[in-house]
Amino acid sequence: MSTPGHSGRRESSCPLDCPDACSLSVEVEDGRIVRITGDHRNPLTAGLICGKVRRMSEHVYGAERLVTPLRRRGAKGAARFEAIGWDEALELVADRLSAVRERWGGEAILPVCYGGSNGLLSQDAADCRLFARLGASRIDRTVCAAPSGAAHRGLYGKMPGVALTDYVHAALIVIWGANPEVSGLHLVPRIEAARKRGARLVVIDPRRTGLASRADQHLALRPGTDLPLALAVIRWLLSTARADEPFLEAHTTGLDALRQRAEPWTFERAAETCGIEADAIAAFAELYAATSPAVIRLGWGVERNRNGGSAAAAILALPAVAGKFGVRGGGVTASNSGAWDHDPLAAAGECWPSTRVVNLNQVGRALTAAEPPVRLLFVYNCNPLATLPAQQKVRAGLAREDLFTVVFEQVMTDTARWADVVLPATTFLEHTELNPSYGALAMSLAPAVIAPVGQARSNHRVFTELCRRLGLARPDDPDTEQQAAAAVVRSVGDPAALAAELQSNGVAAPPCGNAPIAFVDVFPRTDDRRIHLFPPHLDAEAPAGLYGYREDPAPSTYPLTLITPAESRRTSSTFGQLSRTLARVEIHPDDAAARSIGDGQPVRVFNDQGEVLCPARVTAALRPGVVSLPKGLWSHHTLSGTTANTLCPDSLADLGGGACFNDARVEIEKTEATDPPGCGSVSTSTPLRKE
Repeated sequence: MSTPGHSGRRESSCPLDCPDACSLSVEVEDGRIVRITGDHRNPLTAGLICGKVRRMSEHVYGAERLVTPLRRRGAKGAARFEAIGWDEALELVADRLSAVRERWGGEAILPVCYGGSNGLLSQDAADCRLFARLGASRIDRTVCAAPSGAAHRGLYGKMPGVALTDYVHAALIVIWGANPEVSGLHLVPRIEAARKRGARLVVIDPRRTGLASRADQHLALRPGTDLPLALAVIRWLLSTARADEPFLEAHTTGLDALRQRAEPWTFERAAETCGIEADAIAAFAELYAATSPAVIRLGWGVERNRNGGSAAAAILALPAVAGKFGVRGGGVTASNSGAWDHDPLAAAGECWPSTRVVNLNQVGRALTAAEPPVRLLFVYNCNPLATLPAQQKVRAGLAREDLFTVVFEQVMTDTARWADVVLPATTFLEHTELNPSYGALAMSLAPAVIAPVGQARSNHRVFTELCRRLGLARPDDPDTEQQAAAAVVRSVGDPAALAAELQSNGVAAPPCGNAPIAFVDVFPRTDDRRIHLFPPHLDAEAPAGLYGYREDPAPSTYPLTLITPAESRRTSSTFGQLSRTLARVEIHPDDAAARSIGDGQPVRVFNDQGEVLCPARVTAALRPGVVSLPKGLWSHHTLSGTTANTLCPDSLADLGGGACFNDARVEIEKTEATDPPGCGSVSTSTPLRKE
């Protein structure tokens, strides 16, 4: 294997928060990336990669790239940053960690992270070791996939779903709350190939996405009403003898309780709640019952509201009730991360202690009102100011002069501008990573393809060094990234086979293979190998009981529902520094006309939590009563420097403590144009990157 820094072509893998985990070919000349393309080691991605990763070098070498540790000088919010060396930075951070722990206890330390764009060596590895041994507060990473994950574990255990490569075999494909053209583009060619073979396509989404515009049926329901729609279909299947009774008898529990909860939801009642026609629901139910193989792609848009966990559970129950398993291309796909039955803390060599738990969606509350207070904040693998709900609370917490904040980042984010110490982090191309996909059934071992840019360091190196400086290191800790990767591999069912495949190809299939058929090759990983249609613990957790619908919280003063979908230019907030285009809030022509708003008009989007100033885009691509502003925006993407997150509540979903972004209710009015805020005030006494 070539040493990073030389010229040549190298293999890598993308760990960014996307289900596909592309295998990559990286061309390097004189130690610099000159071209990134896809290769064919991952059978799902098969040489095709997205534009974001193709242009990854702009992120690696861009003007906002952090290449040296920085220390704040001056007041927060108007700070200057000066370059310091790693020894000084690590000693400062270690001293503060030690002092806070000694004076206020370990729980006064809060690590804030989200691992969506990180592999197994950058999340819950050396970082977990450090914070567990400090006795720090724990972060419950619930901003995405928590409600649907809780539902999936409750019903199926960790059974993998339909392989994305097998969608080509389906006769009916239902895309429910997902937009794979933006997030997970490799599913789209399989959908198109299936359609050429005669497959039907149904899209369930409040917006008319690209796939929705080409679908055989588009159900543009109100946000937060997926649960009534799914229960209405279940009720009809059970009441018209269209359910697969032999399968339900042999492979499920809890059917009677599910039947009882679905019973009130006639097509007519669901139609009134969802804002669609009863005949459209009936047509979808008939098509789903009559077609095999039929597969549902369950997206994460479904869970982003007060009913999100129960909605996901009801959708996951549909293929069991309708008997869609047992054939290639039939069933449901949510997250396939369960295909890897590994110890998630194997690289840490440590377990989390029983310390205070802070929900990631309520970090703003924790920083402004927690008792005892948080005294030291350590942010890594995320950009909380751009991604978490209740943005104004998060900003108020970051502004506390008595809060010592460390941000370990690749670029100067909105969050990093509030830090006391900024540490430069490597990208996935600059360190070794072990990456299990949650969509493609593949795990990748990707060595560094270039040397770290400037003085950037990997998560493993920094957290291992902090453990050493604080006297928390132990002789048996995994000392290198390779040792940490080996520890993870050893925790898998057949470690020798996995290690051999990773060594020879860099990409390996899980023990179940890369295209298992449910109830043929894989079965629920529940205690009795059955689907639990009504798990009692989920019923106890949900405020209205499992499958209990909670009404729309919209106050009359804020009649519009704000949704925050993903955008093709960013992965969550990653790459936000590369785009300077102002975001636009999308509004339906009827809603725009009622407010005398024209296309391109500067508007104020507001509720009791705050406001966002931006131009409007008038479009019929979403239903009336719904407005859309992309997630992951940075301050320079709006006229006010605030983003959609400032309007989103920090209330929690019914299961898993998940986020309720789509429960934001707003009003919109015309406003006067104003100059954009730029990217925030920051100055440094040295460049952020080397020239």
